[in-house]
Amino acid sequence: MASEQVDSSKILPILRRVRKMLLPHYGKVEFRVKKSGRAHDTVTKLDISVEEYYKKELAACYPDIAFVGEENGGDRSARRFWLVDPIDGTSHFIRGMPFCTSQLALIEDGHVAFSVIYDFVYDVLYHAKRGRGAFANGEPIHVSNRPFQGSYLAWETHLERTENMSRFLRLREKCLMFKAGSSGFEFAMVASGKLDGRLCFDSYGKDYDFAPGSLLVEEAGGVVANIGSREYDYRNGNFIAANPLVFKQLTEGPDAIFPIE
Repeated sequence: MASEQVDSSKILPILRRVRKMLLPHYGKVEFRVKKSGRAHDTVTKLDISVEEYYKKELAACYPDIAFVGEENGGDRSARRFWLVDPIDGTSHFIRGMPFCTSQLALIEDGHVAFSVIYDFVYDVLYHAKRGRGAFANGEPIHVSNRPFQGSYLAWETHLERTENMSRFLRLREKCLMFKAGSSGFEFAMVASGKLDGRLCFDSYGKDYDFAPGSLLVEEAGGVVANIGSREYDYRNGNFIAANPLVFKQLTEGPDAIFPIE
């Protein structure tokens, strides 16, 4: 089954139904820190139950496609698999802050073929299929055409490292910096032209954080590439996702902050 045979009219309602599962608990749910011990690594019973819901519903539609979830893992060696993040931005969800989404991607032969990001707080459903464009609640979306100077960029890095801080300060001289703490939300804002780019350098994110949004930005006319390259691997957490003008100005010329090697 190729990605062309995945019917978005079957998949999108699966995500829509998640809203009724999540909103009653928005800002009211108990949580625990994962075994990693990192403060931002939180999980709720809802993360697990929503992931199980996705696994059941997707298997009912496409039983031959494997499933990989943030909470319980799965077979990443499969040629085709769903890659699911049930609640992206769990820490925000717990506290009733609107920077959280539910998202999934279909991986085929090592590439993102189809993706959905659901902003369930504001009920905006973003989706993209490779070669078919990007949409928000069924309407086409496109990245901005603003230049790097004065742009509005999301970022993710470890600022305690000298090289990262140096890059961050150079960025801040030319543009406004934004951090929502939800990959899905930030990617959606880039794809819809509200943000002008998203920069992850020395990132702590995982493949389920990056895969859905990367395709959304590409199909909305943006450029997504790993730092120092013009190619993109969704498993590499160091990347630029931006409108073409911002990408060019970040990577080319004597003042490039992220020059292509």
